[in-house]
Amino acid sequence: MKTTRYFDALRTRPDRAAIRDEWIERTIQAPVKENAQADGRIQRWAQIPEAESRYLRVVLLADGETVHNAFFDRRFVP
Repeated sequence: MKTTRYFDALRTRPDRAAIRDEWIERTIQAPVKENAQADGRIQRWAQIPEAESRYLRVVLLADGETVHNAFFDRRFVP
């Protein structure tokens, strides 16, 4: 999985360290929703049953494969 240095630094935070790579990959491969940002980045969401069914948001660079951010999105409504 390709990542940005920004994302690598974020992974040291306690609230982000619990997010598993497999959940990120699942969100990239099978999102329930996808949105393109004005800057070209791509947002994808997926429900993660193993994490109390919360929704994970993964932000990719415009290449569609490099992970820039990943977090549980409390505001997401499917």
